[in-house]
Amino acid sequence: MSLDTLKRNRTDFNKLVQAAQSVGGGDTQNQSYKDEREWKPTVDKAGNGYAIIRFLPAAEGQDIPWVRYWDHGFKGPTGQWYIEKSLTSIGQNDPVGELNSRLWNSGNDDDKETARKQKRRLHYVTNVYVVSDPSNPQNEGKVMIFKFGKKIFDKIMDLMQPQFPDEKPVNPFDFWDGADFVMKIRNVEGYRNYDKSEFKSPTPLLDGNDEKLEGIYSQIHDISEFIDPKNYKSYDELKTKMYQVLGEQAPRTVKQTIALDDEIPDFDARQKPAAQPAAAAPQTAEAVDEDDTMSYFAKLAAED
Repeated sequence: MSLDTLKRNRTDFNKLVQAAQSVGGGDTQNQSYKDEREWKPTVDKAGNGYAIIRFLPAAEGQDIPWVRYWDHGFKGPTGQWYIEKSLTSIGQNDPVGELNSRLWNSGNDDDKETARKQKRRLHYVTNVYVVSDPSNPQNEGKVMIFKFGKKIFDKIMDLMQPQFPDEKPVNPFDFWDGADFVMKIRNVEGYRNYDKSEFKSPTPLLDGNDEKLEGIYSQIHDISEFIDPKNYKSYDELKTKMYQVLGEQAPRTVKQTIALDDEIPDFDARQKPAAQPAAAAPQTAEAVDEDDTMSYFAKLAAED
């Protein structure tokens, strides 16, 4: 698809809003997860960071410019880590999701706490153009993959579907009518906070220069791999891994269709965990912004 074709047949804005609403926007161990195509914001020693990116349209053959998936990351009593994508990402039953639902509905407070620690995490994936990255200027001008969580997705939704009548809906994924996203990361109570991040006023990317936009469009990555079933382990493989991580404490579960982790309420990622002795296990995912959980878990697993 040429840039001219993209310009003439730009994705229906309402279709993007409906897709975002349908996903809820409105309301392995010692394995490296480093992807040279992926862009991540950098923070300084104080935990503060700044960058400007532009969300890009869908690649040729794709209707929606983002995909979403879930994963689980937790350390079992064996000392081993479970870091795997959830099969619920591709509409299948997942053994950890089933276990968490059983634990949550057991009526036991300890079981509920275990389910919280093992809860699945939501991630979105899209292409971005890096406008400004002061900490890593070599990234500027590149098309990269960006993974983010619900907090940033909510800001996208707020722009696409504003709450007030004097605000005009904007498609942030559009080359010509989109807007730069200014990431302002702060350290709030020890955790990353994106609340001050915001979109600028709508403006054409690179002044709408067709030649430059054509070059960017040709570099957009195919992100369908993140929801391609061939890149997911089977139910039985995940179940075996789950038992290995949980050891003899792993209860026997049966494959069944139940409400999975959706019954487990979401918790504020900035909420601090209960005080632990110095020798205790690392903080759980509840204390880490969901935008960064997979790299966080992978780092902890690699350190063990």
